[in-house]
This record gives sequence, C-alpha cells and structure tokens, in this order.
Amino acid sequence: MLPTRADFPKGFLFGAATSAYQIEGHAFGGAGRTHWDDFAATPGNVVRAENGARACDHYHQWQGDFDLLQAAGFDVYRFSTSWARVMPDGRGAVNQAGLDYYDRLVDGMLARGLKPAATLYHWELPSALADMGGWRNRDIADWFADYTAVVMARIGDRIWSAAPINEPWCVSWLSHFLGHHAPGLRDIRATARAMHHVGLAHGLSIAVMRELGMGNLGAVCNMEYAAPADDSAASAAAASLYDGYYNRWFLSAMFKGEYPADVLAGLAPHMPQGWQDDMATINAPVDWVGLNYYTRKLIAADPGPWPHLREVDGPLPKTEMGWEIYPEGLEHFIRRTARDYSGDVPIYVTENGMAGADRLIAGAVDDHPRIDYLAQHLAAVQRCAADGLPVQGYFTWSLLDNYEWALGYDKRFGLIHVDFETLQRTPKASYHALRAALSRPS
Repeated sequence: MLPTRADFPKGFLFGAATSAYQIEGHAFGGAGRTHWDDFAATPGNVVRAENGARACDHYHQWQGDFDLLQAAGFDVYRFSTSWARVMPDGRGAVNQAGLDYYDRLVDGMLARGLKPAATLYHWELPSALADMGGWRNRDIADWFADYTAVVMARIGDRIWSAAPINEPWCVSWLSHFLGHHAPGLRDIRATARAMHHVGLAHGLSIAVMRELGMGNLGAVCNMEYAAPADDSAASAAAASLYDGYYNRWFLSAMFKGEYPADVLAGLAPHMPQGWQDDMATINAPVDWVGLNYYTRKLIAADPGPWPHLREVDGPLPKTEMGWEIYPEGLEHFIRRTARDYSGDVPIYVTENGMAGADRLIAGAVDDHPRIDYLAQHLAAVQRCAADGLPVQGYFTWSLLDNYEWALGYDKRFGLIHVDFETLQRTPKASYHALRAALSRPS
C-alpha cells in the first residue's frame, strides 16, 4: 500500500516528471538536430539505433497526457524544454514554433491546476554546438545563458519553478568518461572540462533568470548510493571516491563554492585554466535543491587507472535496469544534503522510479513491483519529513513509458503504458494506486 497524501505534511507536493527528447517527437515542429540523433545513428550506440524522432508524440498528444496528470491528482508537472527545438543551431535564430509550443504547454498545465516545473536542459544538445566542442568548450556556458534568456522571456512569468540542467553527472561523467550517453566520449580531459562547464552554465543560467525577476530557482542533481563491496580499506576508499565524483562534486560546488579535494586530486591536471575564478558563479544561491535517486552501487578497488575502482554486482532485488532497490539511499541523501550542503533550503525528490517488465494484458498493466518500489521510497521520504527535514515534494519518474536513451524503447519507467506502434496510452496499476493515494477528501 502506498502512503497517502494525509501521511505527509500539509502542503507537501506530489508530481510526475518527463523530458523533452524522450517524449515529444523531435522530428516535429522545426526542431534542430541534436547530438542524440547523431549518437543513435552511429552503429552500436543505441538499441536498434532508435532515436527520439517520434517518441510518444507528446508534441501532438500533450492535452490528453495533461488530462491524465490532472486526473491522477498530481500537483506539479516537471517537464523540460529542448534547446534544439527553441534554437535549432543552439545559437542565433529562434524557432518561434518551438517557443509557441512551450507557451501552449505552460498554459495547458495552468488550466488544469498543475504547477509547471521547468528544466531547461535534459541532454538534447544541438549538433551545431557539439561540432564546436559541446560541453568541453567554455563558451557553452554563455550559449546556455542566451538560451535561458530566450526561453524564460517567453514562459518565465508563468512557471512555478525552474532549474537549469538535469543531472550534471550524466551530462559530464556518464557521457564523456564512460561514453554511455551522447556524445559517447571516453576521455578524462573532456570529462573534467564538462564537469566544470556544466556547473558554470548552471550558475550563469540562474543569474539570467534572476535578472528576469524569476524566483523559485533550483538545481537538480542525481545521487547514487556508493557502498564498499567488501570490508577492506581499499574498497572503502574506492566507494568514497565514487561518492565524491558522483554525488559530492556538484553539490559542493553549488553550495560551498569548492570541489571535493579527493576528486580534484585526480581531475586537477585536466581542468580548464582559470577554473577557480568561476567558482563564485557556480555558487549562485538557489531556492531549492532537487535530488534524483534510483539505486545503490557496490564499489571495489581496482588496480587500473584513476579512479582505481570498479562496480560489483550486488545481492539486492533489482529492477529491469539491473539496479538494486535500496530506498535507504534516498533517505541518506535527503538527510546528508540538508546537513552538509543546503541547510533549510527546501529539498524535492525530483525523480524516483523504476523500470519494470510491464506487459499490456487484456487492456491492463499489472505493475505491482513498481507500486512496492514507490511505497518503499515514499516511506523513506515520509520518515525524513516526520523528522523535520525540509523535504517538500516527491516527483515520480516517469509519467509515460518513453525513449530510454541508449536503451531505446525497451525499458519502461512510466506510470502510463505507451504502445510505441499505435501510441495508445494505458494507465498502469501504479497510476491507479497513486491516484487513490493522492485523492483529497470530498
């Protein structure tokens, strides 16, 4: 059973989240090419070379999707705008059809009583900017500031909250060191630069939105609990370093204006010249912090190059992504973020959910493992709220089954099943369970 709205403090907000490239249909409406289109077109990068050209066709079907959001009783819809939809080449010319589209979306949310929570970047970098070095190029921070100004001059007066960049770790490390996401690099120098420039872009974007008179601005960072794979001191040190470059690097920069010393010891030789001068910009005050959390990893020492570690398969039950189910990690991060970084600044769980082996049978999807997952993680949030921590909302990932990046359309995270041939939407058992849990007494 899921906890109900009444089990949380008054005013606690519930929402669902999506991202532009994963649901909209990037082939529609004059959007420009992205590095995800290029990455997917390269053999071996993405399952069946699938891309987001059609995705869930939210571009045309958004009204029905918003009706489902409203019917579920959600308070907030966390969505993202596509840089390449608004500015097809990333700079210069603006695609007015793209701005018109996001204008319609925001008005559609408000008409249904939904709070619009905007994220400016969820990974769909315009290819023209990738050609110029993308996140390796310091100029991207200024380009991103210009993009922020274009988007928020149009919709910033009506949104409830805004964050510049979704999951900086994925934009930088996952994509430039591990090579799993576009642009698919495996280069420590590129990684160090991307990890710094994404923070600089965040800070400049916050400044632009402040100048526009906007409030309720935040940062969204993904967290992954790192535990030693064994009792050795070497594995403990490896897990701590993993925690450093995954979890502490970005929060430390944003809230303390510094990078963690243990991570900097490995990345310093590769950092851009004069990076220290940017820390005050990255340290721009925010009004809230968002935590995306899914799983934990077991980490062991490894004799290879820095960071001298490797992941070890864990014993806990796993989702379809192969990710361990460990709700204690979410509680850990809420408590640590408030204690070590953000203090009394409101915390939102901006993403939490699981991929399941969801099958549409006789018009229904019985996804009880997802209900159990959500119940465990909501209970963790509930404990934090009961202890007086400033956690003020929980947003499920995701509203719809969608394009799951390098995994194509195989992994289903949605509360709503999407038939990717017909685009038919079918609310799953988890959707109905959340709808009942969020219902207000009449």
